[in-house]
Formats: sequence, C-alpha cells, structure tokens
Amino acid sequence: MDVPGLEPTNNFGERCLRHAVMYRKTSFGTQGPQGSRFVERILTTVTTLKLQRRGVLSFLTDTLHAHRRSLPMPSLLPVTDTPQLANAA
Repeated sequence: MDVPGLEPTNNFGERCLRHAVMYRKTSFGTQGPQGSRFVERILTTVTTLKLQRRGVLSFLTDTLHAHRRSLPMPSLLPVTDTPQLANAA
C-alpha cells in the first residue's frame, strides 16, 4: 500500500467497466451466445480505443471496409512511435 505512484484502490478498473455494467442493467440482454459475444467484443473495442484516444467510428469503419474487401484488419494494439526490440537471447 505504500508503493509510490501506485493507487491503493482499483478505481481505474472499475471506471473502465462502468459503461458495460450500465449497458447490462439498462438493456434487455441478447438473443443468444452470438449476440453476447458481439456485445463483449464491441464494448472491449470501444473501451480500448478510448483509452488510446483513437477514434471509435473511424476504427469500426476501417474494420468493416477491410472485411468487405478481404484486406488486413486494423489492429487494436497501441501505435508506438519507437519500434519495440525483440528479445534477443
């Protein structure tokens, strides 16, 4: 609890999940497992993109465009300015 720079609570994680919890409480659920998987994935995607300060609509549009044209899908991994070095052992 006394580690400098480390919060003693999990408020960040709880704030990230709040939107999904509120959606679950106010929606009527899904019609089956496929709908549940879609909701899980879209909420994860939206949260990830918001944390990276990337545009959600543009990412989803690019993803649909790539899918329809059999192009490589855009990545949810954060864009870094410096290349990561592989572990050389």
